[in-house]
Amino acid sequence: MIAKSMFALVPLVLAACATGPGGADVTVAGGSTVKVTPLGTHAGELCNRDRAMIFEDPTGVRVLYDPGTSVLGGDDPRLGTVHVVLLSHAHGDHMGDQRLTALGAGTCQTPTLATAAPNTTTAEIAASKNAGLVMINQMANFLGKRVEAIKGRPTGMCPVGPAGDDHTVPFAATCLAGNNLGGTRTFKTAGAAKAMAITIVPASHDSSVTHGLLSEAERRNLEPDNLSLPLGPPSGYVVRFTNGLVVYLTGDTAVHADMKTVIADFHKPNAMVLNLGLSAITSESGAYIANELIRPATVIISHPNEAASVGGKPRPGSRTAEISGLLKSPVVLALSGRTMELDGQGRCVAGCG
Repeated sequence: MIAKSMFALVPLVLAACATGPGGADVTVAGGSTVKVTPLGTHAGELCNRDRAMIFEDPTGVRVLYDPGTSVLGGDDPRLGTVHVVLLSHAHGDHMGDQRLTALGAGTCQTPTLATAAPNTTTAEIAASKNAGLVMINQMANFLGKRVEAIKGRPTGMCPVGPAGDDHTVPFAATCLAGNNLGGTRTFKTAGAAKAMAITIVPASHDSSVTHGLLSEAERRNLEPDNLSLPLGPPSGYVVRFTNGLVVYLTGDTAVHADMKTVIADFHKPNAMVLNLGLSAITSESGAYIANELIRPATVIISHPNEAASVGGKPRPGSRTAEISGLLKSPVVLALSGRTMELDGQGRCVAGCG
């Protein structure tokens, strides 16, 4: 009887497995992967201004990360449902002080953009999708006022469950779910047994808002001393999905000690999205972050500040090609419109290029 029971399980085990990169067995059956879709300026490429990504949990929760300037705004047809919006810091290329004028407009190096001031693409999308703004408190409050200007009513706090930091989506209206460094909020759909968790983690950068997004009174206040207005500390995120995937979203950042102690040792991510911002990291420091500190199963490269790919492959001679050659983990470029799938161990099992 025992032998027969064991043999009966074999088809089930085989059905739940497939061969991934390098011949490894990976679980890909029935909703067990997280889908990651970059939203860039040019389909199939990783371009200079590309920042935005949609993450979809197996339970259906959909998260937009750093909308930036590579989207059309709240009516971008690529967005679909958005339950949660994450913003790493207040710089215009992340918050979205400009928008893409049309999909594929301009070149990969210099896309054609138009102003999105004073509301920003982030606020437009949150307003259009009734999404929760999950970010450092000061940025959430700032964007909440932009949403108020769009919708004509104050932006309230996101409804919470009995734990006080647990949320059920979709929300009935755009709402604020701000937090501090280290804060965690959970999100689930009404019928889901498990929730995904989003934690704000440190970054080493700046988070000053573009002057063109400020009120006239605030601009006049800052201009005599040539000052900028920070909206709290910069941040990254650790997102823990219901299938076991744990993704570290670096945001724009230099190397810092918390990458080892807080992020790698405590949160233990098994995949990461690495921003290649020119003002923050070099190829060598980016490789050190991935190879020595985080050591993920997969590195997704984004925010290249260059036309990073040609035909979906790293452009020869680019910084992106250079750092890709230095990384020990499998590298996936965040190519616009191409959906990747990551399993619970952080391995890219579909759409990996």
